[in-house]
Amino acid sequence: MSADLSKPNVLVIMTDQQAPQFSSVYGHRLARTPNLERLGSEGVVFENAYTPCPVCVPARMSYMTGTEVQRNEMWDNGVPFPEDAVTWAHSLKRQGYDVALSGKIHFRGHDQLHGFDEQLAYDINGRNKPAFPNWNNPHPDPSCRRDSWPCGPGHSKEIDADNAVEEAALRYLRDPLRTANPWALHVGFVCPHNPFFAPDEYYDRFALEEIDLPEIPPGHLAEIHPFNQRNRAARGFGGESRISDENMRRLRASYYALIRFIDDKLGRLLDALEETGQRENTLVVFTSDHGEMMGEHGMVLKCSMYEHSVRIPLVVAFPSKKGAGLRVDRNVNLLDLTATILGQSGADNDLPSGARQDGRDLGSLLTPAGLEAWDNATFSEYYADFSWSPTAMLKRDHYKLNWYHGERPELFDLKRDPGEFEDLSRNSEYEEIFVQLRRELLARWDPDEIGRRVIRSQEQRSFIKPYLFKYLDS
Repeated sequence: MSADLSKPNVLVIMTDQQAPQFSSVYGHRLARTPNLERLGSEGVVFENAYTPCPVCVPARMSYMTGTEVQRNEMWDNGVPFPEDAVTWAHSLKRQGYDVALSGKIHFRGHDQLHGFDEQLAYDINGRNKPAFPNWNNPHPDPSCRRDSWPCGPGHSKEIDADNAVEEAALRYLRDPLRTANPWALHVGFVCPHNPFFAPDEYYDRFALEEIDLPEIPPGHLAEIHPFNQRNRAARGFGGESRISDENMRRLRASYYALIRFIDDKLGRLLDALEETGQRENTLVVFTSDHGEMMGEHGMVLKCSMYEHSVRIPLVVAFPSKKGAGLRVDRNVNLLDLTATILGQSGADNDLPSGARQDGRDLGSLLTPAGLEAWDNATFSEYYADFSWSPTAMLKRDHYKLNWYHGERPELFDLKRDPGEFEDLSRNSEYEEIFVQLRRELLARWDPDEIGRRVIRSQEQRSFIKPYLFKYLDS
């Protein structure tokens, strides 16, 4: 049977909390990702991809709907996903696709499918009870404070879950029914998200004395933005305090081991596509919902606008390996992946009246003309833990503006200062750039109006909190 290139299959592999800086396909010398390099050789490596929000649920629901958080109102990890929200899974089903979910997607609420035909493997985060912030009484959550992070060789329920996710996905890809209709499969792995315990055979590959440490200039931790100071304080650090070098090396060795654990799973999924003759007509994507700080700027986890938190890996192999080997430096977003899925499947012409997509089809970047025409800006926003008011990031070319409503902004020149150590927002030499980016950001994003909507959502959820996720107790 010849491949129908007008209806390519779609395979999205999404990890949780994976920063691109810690992968060999993006240049890291220790965190080897040979299968991601293999996928990159068959497709396109996007070197400046960003999340629409640096925390799980808002980022993932933006990916499912193709809309920014300010429009879909998934403000934090404790917002139920509306059952009438239109997802790309709904759209592909209307195009005749079989649409399946294996593993983590992080839907909140009774509906755990939202357009998918079936859930092949359990989402261990799908039905847990979420907390959410309260801007009327903001205070850090003391439950996550710790002087050191549990890590090292070991086992976890997350590893078991990811093994089951892989097994179910391989069964799906190898099922002879896959040749009957075009299909789309979202494979959601939990790793390398904490807890940072890695299988022995992966952890033992790293010699602790060779593990790199974060670059933190003297005095930097005492000077970082108050927003990030609150983030650090909630994790148990303040001022110049930081994770010890010994614990940091163990933490990074565990993280690199989990990244390789996932990379091997990616390799077996790619092998299954090749073995079943489906690779030529499949759009294959590897990405993550957001990054991981891993000690940079004295921080662990995500929830900031620093590059290690807000940047994501994004490698896309198009059908027939179109664009194979390209590396694209344009600023792109996870929302552009959603637009790409819809565009490549033909579903972009079949959306409800009034619906919009906030992303752009990445396929346009495969030609010199498309590269030249690309508006080289991207946007991220944040309303969850440690925020007391709306926060957003706008990056245009190599300049990046972070806006903390009611607090001082930040401006970074990532070409000159890739580590984000020098805030240029009050540097007169950069005043024109700062004014331009501020004008552009505030023209597309109204923090006063959005702040009122966020607080209203928090108040309503607090009022009905005993009943909000009551089904979880049943």
